[in-house]
Amino acid sequence: MLLNQKNLGQIASLLPCPDYDRKKLKVGIVHIGVGGFHRAHQAFYTHLLQEKIGASEWGICGVGLRSGDQKIHDVLKAQDGLYTLIVKHPDGTVESQIIGSIVDFLLGHNDPDPVINIMAAPSTKIVSLTITEGGYNFNPSTGEFDFRNPDIQHELSHPDSPKTVYGFLTAALKKRRDAGLPAFTIMSCDNIQHNGDITRDMLLTFIKKLDSELAEWVEAQVQFPNTMVDRITPVTTQADIAYLNDTYGIKDDWPVTCEPFIQWVVEDKFSEGRPEFQKVGVQFVPDVKPYEKMKLRLLNAGHSVLGILGAIHGHMTINACMEDEIFVTYLRAFMDKEASPILDEVKGIDLNSYKNSLEKRFANPNIKDSVSRICSESSAKLPKFLIATLQENLARQGSIQFSTLVIAAWCYYSDKNVDSHGEPIEIIDVMSAELHKAAKQTEIDPLAFIKQKSLFGDLAKNERFANLYVDTVQKIYKDVDIRRQMKAMI
Repeated sequence: MLLNQKNLGQIASLLPCPDYDRKKLKVGIVHIGVGGFHRAHQAFYTHLLQEKIGASEWGICGVGLRSGDQKIHDVLKAQDGLYTLIVKHPDGTVESQIIGSIVDFLLGHNDPDPVINIMAAPSTKIVSLTITEGGYNFNPSTGEFDFRNPDIQHELSHPDSPKTVYGFLTAALKKRRDAGLPAFTIMSCDNIQHNGDITRDMLLTFIKKLDSELAEWVEAQVQFPNTMVDRITPVTTQADIAYLNDTYGIKDDWPVTCEPFIQWVVEDKFSEGRPEFQKVGVQFVPDVKPYEKMKLRLLNAGHSVLGILGAIHGHMTINACMEDEIFVTYLRAFMDKEASPILDEVKGIDLNSYKNSLEKRFANPNIKDSVSRICSESSAKLPKFLIATLQENLARQGSIQFSTLVIAAWCYYSDKNVDSHGEPIEIIDVMSAELHKAAKQTEIDPLAFIKQKSLFGDLAKNERFANLYVDTVQKIYKDVDIRRQMKAMI
């Protein structure tokens, strides 16, 4: 049985389905980047809100700006925006339900006008983003907007033919201003510290180059709340699709799997109203930064610690890493000795309990989050998750050995592209060629990898770090048994 609106009545006898009238939903949120995470998180919260209070003005229109978004567009169009959320508990319990909060999906890469028009529509109050760390078009070391991007250059010359998120947002905001409409809120839901502030700074930098008057209007009218989002959402597998078919007889071409844990902390500043998400568990706060930092430096950095080291050892999944006592002990040492000391006070959070919960979440045997997914786009992740922690510990004379091993391992990983057993490693990174080229020079110049200023800034000039890094990377190149290196440190 195909998952679509027509079959929803029959499916409701098998799985929980939306109990609200989806025909009454109007687009109040336009979301750019409809991946698994958005569907397990923001779209799920929106679905819960519809069920709880019937907030029909807050339906979601998904948007894809790249040709790679064609598949999810086609699947959701065929399924009338419906999809299955499969929640996998550590004890083996599986809970599935049909989510109905996405009411439309538009592609912008061939025809930008429909996307600009829905953003500019009076009913749209929020444009939200999950475009990955790399989608913000800034240098991770300097934080400066990258005007060299060919798509950005195109947009500056052809503002009516946008290609990036900045071009689309600018075109839509201009249309609203010209029509005398209030601005929408722009809400980043990506794993970037100060994600709202960064979105604001990058967008204004772009618009100032294009239209100074519009930039002034945006600066005065548009709100950019910082947010902290959290839910582990692995890549959907064919086994997940088969599970729904075999268990329920439902054909869903792109379900989403996730863990039971979910968290969303949002700064309560919006341009023109917001959904009452607090009624379904979202926490609205005056300042989200301490929560962001805690999550990025513990969960996201912890994931990268396990991912990079696990990839070299040959572990295929994060839960496999957590079945290895050396990895568990190393992860906790990193969190306790390097990440926790540089965190700010996080009101209402017990850090030890939070770290204990992370260990349980990472160990969930039913999630099986792949190491390759966690390691993907490390060049965009590590500067924010791990290298920033390292830099703060250098400034305070704190421990740096656990982070340094991960960076040295990242060098070996980027150079050799194989694990300690000689098996190939899948590397997914927009900077993979540059990383490989720099890492390849390590045996000639042991500092070559960390001389990439766009990633490491001036860390290669820091004597304490450089000496430890050289010693660590040389040990790995002589003996690739990463567990032995880890064990020696704990």
